[in-house]
Amino acid sequence: MKERDKFENSNIFEGIVSFRAVLSTILDKKSDRQIITVYYDSEKAKKKPKEYSFLKAKSFELGYELLLVDKEEIDGLTLGNSHGGLAFVCTNKSYPVLDRSHVKDNGFYVMLDGIEDPYNFGYSLRSLYASGVTGIILPERNWLGAAGVVCRASAGASEQMEIYIADGDFIKTFKSLGYKIVCSDLENSIPMYDADLKKPLLLIIGGEKRGISANILENTDSIVRIEYGNDFPAALSAASASAILAFEVYRQNR
Repeated sequence: MKERDKFENSNIFEGIVSFRAVLSTILDKKSDRQIITVYYDSEKAKKKPKEYSFLKAKSFELGYELLLVDKEEIDGLTLGNSHGGLAFVCTNKSYPVLDRSHVKDNGFYVMLDGIEDPYNFGYSLRSLYASGVTGIILPERNWLGAAGVVCRASAGASEQMEIYIADGDFIKTFKSLGYKIVCSDLENSIPMYDADLKKPLLLIIGGEKRGISANILENTDSIVRIEYGNDFPAALSAASASAILAFEVYRQNR
């Protein structure tokens, strides 16, 4: 329960990959997130002076506080000890509610609905970003509050992607712009490899426990499933399903 107690609504980030991801969106003015305080392992600062100099230079540029601390203090701020000697605290990031102006022509958008934990959510975003997704659509209740955990799990992709919050008419918005709406589910489905996944496309992927809400399924153009090589009654994780489906979209649109 450590992550729920301490990180469910947390902007504590960790690791140099997460730092560079947050930094790049700030410098490119693609995010209103700001870095407040950076904690750096004092022993590592001696071993990696170039990395420390980089963090110090950016502290002058962006105005955040840079503190040299013991590794144990960073351990107390983060989950586990895989932070690499770096943790940092940020402000919240704003995510716009989707409207027509956000939807690009001939794009590939994915809605993630009902994912159960921030790690699975982050792993899903990593695969989706790698596959070339144009943007992510999320329900109002999502894991963006656990920004640091999600950023680490997604290898920084969560900060790089265009992410929007869905309103009640988001499917109607996409349909009015010529998008196909495809859901991943079992009932009344066709195999993924037999489906038309050409762009423009909105793909909706649900979590392995709650799945996709009924009102969304009622408004879809088609439903696809991932066929298994063995008889296996369990659902794939949302992260695995996201990777398989998104790269099939990539294959069909090469």
